[in-house]
Amino acid sequence: MRKKGDSLDKTDGLGAANKARPSAEEAAPDAEATAAGTAESASSASDQQRRSLEEEIKAVQDRYLRLAAEFENYKKRAQKDQAEYTKYALERLLRELLPVLDNLQRALQHAQLSGGTNGLIEGVELTCKQYLEVLSRFGVRPIPSVGLPFDPAVHQAVATVDPQGRAPNTIVEEYEKGYYLHDRVLRPARVTVAASGPDDCRDAPVKSTP
Repeated sequence: MRKKGDSLDKTDGLGAANKARPSAEEAAPDAEATAAGTAESASSASDQQRRSLEEEIKAVQDRYLRLAAEFENYKKRAQKDQAEYTKYALERLLRELLPVLDNLQRALQHAQLSGGTNGLIEGVELTCKQYLEVLSRFGVRPIPSVGLPFDPAVHQAVATVDPQGRAPNTIVEEYEKGYYLHDRVLRPARVTVAASGPDDCRDAPVKSTP
């Protein structure tokens, strides 16, 4: 037979257990807060990862743009160097051919002064003309000299003479014709220049063309 006191003790124990265990309504806010905190942490980590990826992508793009610009500059320099080389590749050969033209022109001048036959003069004239045409196709052209002011960049003085009414420093005679190769001096013109006065007249040493 159960005693009344035992029944009361059990009832009190169940009540205490029920009080110790939170109800579903009380536990729900805690679960929601935990879930919200977890979601917020995950979102923060995701944002940080996204920013990190964006920075890496931007760095890669910057490196690509720099490399592309450097390559473009290199390509332009290479093309310029190649064009420069092609333009002046025959410089040495063309310079070596100039004395042959000089001799043809001297032969023509001698034939004209000595009264050579018309056939000989015409033949040498035609040869000189064709020679100059071939040189011009490679960018060779004469340097003007007689009657112009002396320019040390393209002329080489071999003598000075009395001006005799001419402006000082004017070229009065061409000893050897000079030539350009495109915009570069292939060989300077060797000339005689009007001096500033009679006391300045002198012969200048003839320098060999490099």
